[in-house]
Amino acid sequence: MLSLHFILVQLYFTILFTTAHSLSSCGEKCGNFHIPFPFYMNKSICNSSLSDDFRLWCINSTSPFLNIGSQSYRILHFFSNGVLVDFPNTTYCRQYNDLKSFGFNGNDYFGISRDNILGLYDCEDSSLCKPDCEKSIMPHCDGSPGRNSYPSCCYPLSDRSVWSADQRDGFSVFSQFGCRGFSSWVDISGNQIGKRGVKLEWAVPGNSTTATCAANADIINATTVGSGIRCECQDGYVGDGFAVGVGCLKSCIKEGKEAYGKACYSTSHGRRKTKILAGVLTSALTITSLTALFCLLRRPMKTDIFDHSSMTRSQGNVSFQKPCTIRRFTYHELEQATKGFQDEQILIDHGGGKATLYSGALVDGSRIAVHRLQCDSERELVEVLSRVEALHAVSHKNIPHILGWSVDSGYTPLVVYEYPVNGTLGEHLFQTKDETKRGLDWDHRRNIVAETANVLAFLQCEICPPIVHHELNASCIFLDEDMTVKLFGLELPTNANTDNKKHSDVYNLGLVLLEVITGSSSDHLPSKIALQKITSGKLEEIVDPRLYYHEQPIFRREQIEIVADLATRCIIFGCQNGKFHIGDVSRELVHITKDGIDGRSRRCPSTHNLEETFSNSSLLQMISMSPDSIHVPAARGFS
Repeated sequence: MLSLHFILVQLYFTILFTTAHSLSSCGEKCGNFHIPFPFYMNKSICNSSLSDDFRLWCINSTSPFLNIGSQSYRILHFFSNGVLVDFPNTTYCRQYNDLKSFGFNGNDYFGISRDNILGLYDCEDSSLCKPDCEKSIMPHCDGSPGRNSYPSCCYPLSDRSVWSADQRDGFSVFSQFGCRGFSSWVDISGNQIGKRGVKLEWAVPGNSTTATCAANADIINATTVGSGIRCECQDGYVGDGFAVGVGCLKSCIKEGKEAYGKACYSTSHGRRKTKILAGVLTSALTITSLTALFCLLRRPMKTDIFDHSSMTRSQGNVSFQKPCTIRRFTYHELEQATKGFQDEQILIDHGGGKATLYSGALVDGSRIAVHRLQCDSERELVEVLSRVEALHAVSHKNIPHILGWSVDSGYTPLVVYEYPVNGTLGEHLFQTKDETKRGLDWDHRRNIVAETANVLAFLQCEICPPIVHHELNASCIFLDEDMTVKLFGLELPTNANTDNKKHSDVYNLGLVLLEVITGSSSDHLPSKIALQKITSGKLEEIVDPRLYYHEQPIFRREQIEIVADLATRCIIFGCQNGKFHIGDVSRELVHITKDGIDGRSRRCPSTHNLEETFSNSSLLQMISMSPDSIHVPAARGFS
């Protein structure tokens, strides 16, 4: 059992000024370049580096070079999160470079940043050209402002529709559009005038022994370095943020000059400090309850409910990680990402604004989903943050990756997730205008509902206290690039009705199963009509025409029939406490999925035909009657 732990997040009263520059632990230079942590020179006497991968060579005492593999890259600029490098093995600037001239795609410490903007040359297919970046000025080789120009075709790597950080072919992917060459630049000054070069993001592996943040620092997840992290000092502190580096020093203005660390705590000038202290105390008396205790509490996990050997066989869907501090976003960042939490950004809205999921995009272009929850008390807020920590510590392939969190004024936590790129199950089933979402074949639908049942069972049986969904529908089931389920909209606060809500998950999953079979939402095809068709042997009348039911092999038609039977039992027995558990549903769907992989379908002992299964149930007689006489709860979930 994992021990409980608390992390106290302090909200400071401060008069300190925030500075943007970082401190170097060694004070090294190469030409006009000050070498920032974690980089260091090859002849350095410093022993506080994170890795040898950050070693630099100073050539001709003017330019620092970074060696990655067999290539050497001249550094043109240092960023807090990366470096701008020139193309390798180049002695002069070229307006356009060959698509294969920059062969590096990434490793454990560096990745090609999404801040890069590409100018593409002589492309046969202009569909990849993005108008949003054409306002950026492409710098000329000699850097003269008069010769700078706007690119005829540009593509920001933040778009990710063509290029991605894990692209094995690197920039060669643009050759499929007939492009002959490219240039790359980054907007450094924010005035839309770029600096030529390729920006590399740096990070250290999250499981590295050196990946320890200093006090007053937050963990920042890298965007293009897989499992990589950086440390960033909180407001009022400066430094590199790492325990092995400078750490985070308090920043202040002392006698009109910027000062750091112990100088900010000097005992001289007592009168000034007394005035400062008086101001702080006065503010503290007028503003109450600004210090909140956020207990990021790891919950103990049960290990005796599921067969863990079967989990191992299912390609490692579940793993447990050591707890770590999750990135804390500022409210302004998330407000900007969601365009002020506009209604048009809403993906899911549960409980009349009690829990709302928004789509958004960070300044680096990466898409996110922001779950905005309304808590009624500090206790509920603490509970939500503890559940976020518990979910962050569990890596399950169907639980969306948590990027971080924030808190609005009052008791409104914001949970930030990675955004799945393939939309929702509902979009694929119900929307026909989008050519990329014209239905799904049966194998995809079967796998999606099996994964959904699996993650619901995991959350209810393996997490303590259990996490229920309560508002499950096809719009909560998101799909990533591999069509893997990412379940959103989890009910993070718990309450006394958890046991009852477990059964609502079973009932709602039954409705989703019907929608997967029919291709219609329950609003267009009421569940009681569908149930009557199923029990009267007329299933083929409601099967989605896009599944071509009569053209399917026998084993696949049997699978559709079994899932229809299962949907009926979920809807009937999901309303009766204890009669049908989500674990039962998951096991049957896993069995069906395995049979589908084998290319056959076998009705397992627990999946007899409906007449046998429900022979002792008076509800079967109700379903056999006219649709108007059937009473099936219309709303998803239970009150």
